[in-house]
Amino acid sequence: MKRRLAPVVLAFTLTGCVNFGEQPNAPAMVYYVLADPAPSPVVAPVRSGAGPTLLVLDTTTGSFYDTDQLVFSRSVGTRGQYQYARWTERPGKRFADLMRVRLDRQGAWQVSAAGGYVRGDVLLDTVLMEFYHDAASAPGQVRLMLRAELVDLKQRKLLGRRVFEQQVPVPTYDAAGAAEASSLAVSRALDDLTAWLATFQ
Repeated sequence: MKRRLAPVVLAFTLTGCVNFGEQPNAPAMVYYVLADPAPSPVVAPVRSGAGPTLLVLDTTTGSFYDTDQLVFSRSVGTRGQYQYARWTERPGKRFADLMRVRLDRQGAWQVSAAGGYVRGDVLLDTVLMEFYHDAASAPGQVRLMLRAELVDLKQRKLLGRRVFEQQVPVPTYDAAGAAEASSLAVSRALDDLTAWLATFQ
């Protein structure tokens, strides 16, 4: 039995899945903040009752992306996670917060998080389908795929559905470069999303 376990333990040790105590030479964990670096125009806020109320659901993600770890891919159809790099918040939750801020600054909607006491006119549902550092070749690029659906709550009908994709070059072949490109990808996706929503006003 011990002979059978030895190769398994060795395999997990080599892949970093087993921790046999503190490693003094291991790199320190670095936490990155996912941001919207694009400057947003200063817009006067919508007065109460002056515009439609947009309820914004939290952005959902697939189970593998529902983590604070930065995700990468070195070959088609595979995914991995950076060992010493983390997001300060999970991308889905953080994206939703950035999206609400961007839409609120746009000034065309009365923006509120869904699930509270506010009654809305329309509902925005978003899914972060892909969000990773494509590192198949150095330095790679960040790939983001977002699906959005806008629903008329009063008439109970789908107003529109759209998939947004971004591919942003990574400046350096590391987690820091991936984090920087990720924020830029988020910003560009929000540009496209707000432009699309403007067609329904």
